[in-house]
Amino acid sequence: MLTRRQILGRAAALAFAPLLPITARSSAAALRGYETQMGEASAAGPIFRTSDARLQSRYNAAVDALPGNKGRVFKFSAPVLKEGARYAGVWLECGPHEGLVYSPFDLDVAINNHRVFFDLQRDDGCIPCAVRIDRIEFSQIQMVVPIAATALELFHGTQDEDFLQRAYRSASAWDAWLMRYRNTRSTGLCEAFCGYDTGEDNSARFRGLPWMCPDRDARICPKVGALPYLAPDLSATVYGGRRALARMARILGKHNESANWEESAEKIRQAIMKWCFDPAEVCFYDVDVNGQFVRIRCVELIVVLGEHVVSQDLFDSIYLRHIHNPKEFWTPFPFPSVAVDDPAFNHEMPDNCWGGPSQVLTALRAPRWMEHYGKSADLTHLMRQWVNAITRSSEFEQQVNPWTGAFSTGSAYSPCMLLLLDFVARLYGVKQEGDALQWSCRLPEGASDSFFALPTSRGTAELSIRKSGAASVSDLTLAGRNILSLSGVCRVNTDAAGKPTSLLGTEPAPSRVALSWPDGREETRTVAPDQKIQL
Repeated sequence: MLTRRQILGRAAALAFAPLLPITARSSAAALRGYETQMGEASAAGPIFRTSDARLQSRYNAAVDALPGNKGRVFKFSAPVLKEGARYAGVWLECGPHEGLVYSPFDLDVAINNHRVFFDLQRDDGCIPCAVRIDRIEFSQIQMVVPIAATALELFHGTQDEDFLQRAYRSASAWDAWLMRYRNTRSTGLCEAFCGYDTGEDNSARFRGLPWMCPDRDARICPKVGALPYLAPDLSATVYGGRRALARMARILGKHNESANWEESAEKIRQAIMKWCFDPAEVCFYDVDVNGQFVRIRCVELIVVLGEHVVSQDLFDSIYLRHIHNPKEFWTPFPFPSVAVDDPAFNHEMPDNCWGGPSQVLTALRAPRWMEHYGKSADLTHLMRQWVNAITRSSEFEQQVNPWTGAFSTGSAYSPCMLLLLDFVARLYGVKQEGDALQWSCRLPEGASDSFFALPTSRGTAELSIRKSGAASVSDLTLAGRNILSLSGVCRVNTDAAGKPTSLLGTEPAPSRVALSWPDGREETRTVAPDQKIQL
């Protein structure tokens, strides 16, 4: 019996397996038969096959190209997944999260994308903002998705307690460093000293201000303008990290420390609401040293939502007024880095610009909060738009025009490849989230059939979908055992053993589905958008 690490670690080899030719007459059963013939290799990693030739081609290109972005960086001997394109290294802002997304294909690299920051952390607790192929950077903090949160999620897949212990020590020391050097105004919030702190290159949020700290030292705030800012997004990242540290401590049996982390998380959440939230505009802003809001509606608002800082009621208000507003962030290709009606929006949209274009990184992070707040149907729309944009492009690039979906900035950009792999799994395949499996029973647009296989600790989860008249029929199997057949479109949630627990409406309109159980039972349900029906 292969271990989970052995199973997932062999995915790179699978990426070069021969591609099954698919015709309009192909059936999902034939697809599954092909995969069965692959024998033990079928457990090596995710497999996706579809009659949509363009989508299949781009998916294969992403799987094949990502190993080319693996390599070593400065003073770290193990290979990591680098950012790609013009970015020769890994960044704290995104490298650990990208490793987590890549983990079904290469678990060792996913772990290395965390260890590189733990191993090169300074004795004072400062984690590098970036590790390039020729140097280590400490010139800003540049954090968005908390490394504690991604490390904890990775632990749930590996059950490697040594890794969890290491992550807990490192993230605890990092939190202490941030409060020592980035709380100069004694508010309890994390302050922005320069533009690169937030990873929002070329954003009007920092117009006229330095991009890096003096002497390339993140402890020093430039004596320029109205710095430092009280930053709601950086503070939200600290909040999310503390919530993850609390859960880590519970797992490690450190119950007093867990309670302390929960308390400190709540304190910074309350400080974010006190200092950085404008109830009149229902929006979060930086606060300069003079106590004035820096009124630019930009993705810092989305980062706050990403760490689940606000209640569901407040989220609903923010979402209706700003996020789902086509005049602000709900453009044809969500989400622009600055609201399109904001005077600060940069219509020239130059390369690497967080002043207007919709960024791949923002889209890659969207499932972390849209699922949490019950916006699965809108997430489906967002994912379809991005998949369509990627399949129309000949390269894997960094940003798109929020109205046209036209890509720009570099090629061989790892986050764009990961976005396609992750969104295909969420739209047309199987995702493992903790101890649960999510089966997205939906055909790619224009396809007559598709097949997705995901190795799990309980065997390979296989989702076969075929067109039948005006509907699609999905067959769900785990370790060769039929779980359920379903006509229609929705998500089926099961436990790790494959027992169906609920249905979720992930389409923008109500969907009528017919369920056929292995024991011969049949039933029909209508699932509304975002509705969860217990089974």
